[in-house]
Amino acid sequence: MSEDSNVAPWKGVGVTPSPVRYRKNPITDNPNSSEGEVALVGAGPGDPELLTLKAWRLIQEADVVLYDRLVSQEILALVPDDVMKVHVGKQRSKHTLPQDQINNRLVELARSGRKVVRLKGGDPFIFGRGGEEIETLADAGVRFQVVPGITAASGCASYAGIPLTHRDHAQSVRFVTGHLKNDTCDLPWKDFVQNNQTLVFYMGLVGLPIICRELIAHGMAEDMPVALVSKGTTSEQKVVVGDLSTIVEKVDGETVSPPTLVIIGQVVGLRQRLDWLASVPGQPADSEN
Repeated sequence: MSEDSNVAPWKGVGVTPSPVRYRKNPITDNPNSSEGEVALVGAGPGDPELLTLKAWRLIQEADVVLYDRLVSQEILALVPDDVMKVHVGKQRSKHTLPQDQINNRLVELARSGRKVVRLKGGDPFIFGRGGEEIETLADAGVRFQVVPGITAASGCASYAGIPLTHRDHAQSVRFVTGHLKNDTCDLPWKDFVQNNQTLVFYMGLVGLPIICRELIAHGMAEDMPVALVSKGTTSEQKVVVGDLSTIVEKVDGETVSPPTLVIIGQVVGLRQRLDWLASVPGQPADSEN
């Protein structure tokens, strides 16, 4: 980018925000350095307008973008045509590249003098293995920076009209991975059964029957409200609402596909009144309440 190109149009999302002059970063914006660098960038849950301005700038300036499966096509469309794009995504029991190979690829690309963006869905430090990747970069002496993104919990809950905390219903929120290794239940289930707490299970679709069964077995009320948000913040968002005793059957009767987020707690009961997205013109009916 030229000096003046720090004032840039927003590409590909159907909106043009007011021009913004980006502040130079003394760590990474060194024109006299031929050393490469890696930016670990959170892409958010899917809606391209939820990208941070810094994330968008780094994508525009990149030589190569390594992206995950959960990065939406709308966000990938923002990558300039002359930038190399490499898919390194993972899904259950199927990895494009093993994690150690991804880590090493980042090191190799940076050492070759490239500006690398490692683009991850959501936030890179919340169930994104971002810590593992920058550990490798730090050990290798490669320059890096981290750009946080809107994590799926806050993005999907907001677009579903569910506040994760509320003074009357939940004074704490807990993020849990729902990707149960080998279908085991080695989680602190008793700790999850607390008053005034919201539970958010990432990647919880496959493990949903186990999650519901174990929470009930450890003392959570069967009528505790549950929402499952599929492809949250995107045009394909779908929300299914029930309780611990009914949500599995309801999901089985719906066409629901990952990525999914499971929200459990009294705050789910607020959705019927707070579902702001339903009033936006042109939005499809996305839920069963």
